[in-house]
Amino acid sequence: MSDSDHILLLLSSILALLIIFILINRKKTRFNLPPGNMGWPFIGETIGYLKPYSAISVGEFMEHHIARYGKIYKSSLFGEPTIVSADAGLNRFIFQNEGKLFECSYPRSIGGILGKWSMLVLVGDMHRDMRIISLNFLSHARLRTHLLREVENHTFLVLNAWKDNSVLSAQDEAKKFTFNLMAKHIMSMDPGKPETERLKREYVTFMKGVVSAPLNLPGCAYRKALQSRSTILKFIEEKMKERIQKMEDGQDDMEQDDLLGWVLKHSNLSTEQILDLVLSLLFAGHETSSVAITLSIYFLQGSPAAVKQLQEEHLEIARAKKQSGEKELNWEDYKKMEFTQCVVSETLRLGNVVRFLHRKALKDVRYKGYDIPSGWKVLPVLAAVHLDSSHFDHPQHFNPWRWQQQQNSGSSGATNNYFMPFGGGPRLCAGSELAKLEMAVFIHHLVLNYHWELAEPDQAFAFPFVDFPKGLPIRVKHQPLL
Repeated sequence: MSDSDHILLLLSSILALLIIFILINRKKTRFNLPPGNMGWPFIGETIGYLKPYSAISVGEFMEHHIARYGKIYKSSLFGEPTIVSADAGLNRFIFQNEGKLFECSYPRSIGGILGKWSMLVLVGDMHRDMRIISLNFLSHARLRTHLLREVENHTFLVLNAWKDNSVLSAQDEAKKFTFNLMAKHIMSMDPGKPETERLKREYVTFMKGVVSAPLNLPGCAYRKALQSRSTILKFIEEKMKERIQKMEDGQDDMEQDDLLGWVLKHSNLSTEQILDLVLSLLFAGHETSSVAITLSIYFLQGSPAAVKQLQEEHLEIARAKKQSGEKELNWEDYKKMEFTQCVVSETLRLGNVVRFLHRKALKDVRYKGYDIPSGWKVLPVLAAVHLDSSHFDHPQHFNPWRWQQQQNSGSSGATNNYFMPFGGGPRLCAGSELAKLEMAVFIHHLVLNYHWELAEPDQAFAFPFVDFPKGLPIRVKHQPLL
């Protein structure tokens, strides 16, 4: 081959590469992406996004990005190109198009620790089937006839152990309440028993790993959590074997009424699927509800007017029960807790137990002139909407009366269209009604029997999971109103 042929071949190769580059570049630039900053290679802006901040704010990172780029911006988070949404309309659009334009897409480390059959990471038909099982077990009828009684019993177990003028961790007490409730509800485990306490210790180690950096190295919280996960699953599997043996022996006793017994009787799930379902429901039912209860205790200690109105509402219920001779709360009592529901809603709005969710675009999507490319991660940030002054007046103030005004007049700026503490669409939290019931019943007995104040300063931080660094130490005084 002559020199001229070599030159011609080289020029042809360069021209071909140039054409390929132009075509690729055209494909990249055909999208009208939202403004934003992709940050550093590989890590993007993840470190800044996850930096701890006050839970009643969206944090410096979000404030800066929204001020600079708007409520919809691009970034690189958790190792992937991402569209971040602080826009109420886009968040609703994402939830409404679950499984069509978007699907759940959590980081691999979450699936590794919760399990591939966890409801949090499942998508499509399998998620639907698992969710139906949960909804059937958490039916309205079951809430009325069975769970209300269990919630009240476990509330008594916690509050009756409080000593007058003692200092305790409100966060630990709330966790004790929700863990014992879920252990009883899921596997008929009694509080205080050695096996329940053993499971609780493993679960605490497990939880520390769920919210830690996913480093599977000796000594790291994530590695310890994986080991605890294995121990917990073996424990649940032993319970399954015992239950199956009882069913085969015809010993179909009351404990078959728990979730484990219900799943064994009414589903065709494999052992692995049942194990992951039980673990994920224990996680979801314990962690979020305990944080919400702790937040309500924190917000109420700073709002004497709200406590006074709660006391009036619950005194009226308690006096009526005393006159009728009834002791246990019933569903009619629960429905009378109207201001309590305002407190519950305001706690969830201001505290934002779930800050944001992980989704992925299944197709190229256009919204408000911006393009969301197929395969990109999408993060609907619920907290940013709940703390947006264009949707809620004075959003960083604890004001349960905003919800009362809405009930009475349908106005006041607290619009349900913007309030999504449990997500939305086909993935709306299956335990949302149980969570609200737990909060209301706990508040009922708390305000009727105790006065509390902060024993030392503490506040909620988003890590991004919500936590009180000191455990919210409170001093409690036993002051029964009836």
